[in-house]
Amino acid sequence: MATAMIIGICGGSGAGKTTIVRKISEVVSDFVFIPQDNYYKSAEYISNSNITAFNFDHPEAFDNELLSAHLRELKAMRPIEMPTYDFVHHRRAEQTIKVTPRKLVIFEGIMVFTDKVIRDLIDLKIFVDTPDDIRFIRRLGRDIKERGRTVDSVIEQYLNVVRPGHFEFIEPTKRFADIIIPEGGANENALTVLLSFMRNIIDPRP
Repeated sequence: MATAMIIGICGGSGAGKTTIVRKISEVVSDFVFIPQDNYYKSAEYISNSNITAFNFDHPEAFDNELLSAHLRELKAMRPIEMPTYDFVHHRRAEQTIKVTPRKLVIFEGIMVFTDKVIRDLIDLKIFVDTPDDIRFIRRLGRDIKERGRTVDSVIEQYLNVVRPGHFEFIEPTKRFADIIIPEGGANENALTVLLSFMRNIIDPRP
């Protein structure tokens, strides 16, 4: 029976994971994209004034039970209804996205390697390793523009939970990676090798 290959792309917030996925999509179109962010648990009580009341940078912030079930379904080439998340109101949205299985699944997020059950479903593990200052600048711009955040709330969250969470939960998972890409999407040499590998998965040559 045909099965899909799951490629996990991990790294801290603002590391450049999404850039890598975009670069992949420019060359390889036949894949399914699963962002771990869609599987956050709801926390409607969060606002700019109490942003650290829910720790989005902890493994328990994710619905790992649903996530692992969905990855198993996709690996078995069965469709899923993927949740979506409202980051302005910090809750799971009502609408879902029907995901049709493909031979290649790209699973991207900050903690895709922390849960062993999920980690064991991933066939190729990639860690994007980007300096802290660059990651923070990227996160600051994104959260203000896309998520209605204030500068003060982004800084408070970064210092109190994002930075500690990175060193406690994300950085240690680098040891599980098959490939480490410094500087994320800016590393053209690493991307060339990665894209060649993915092309071979989609269209293997005899």
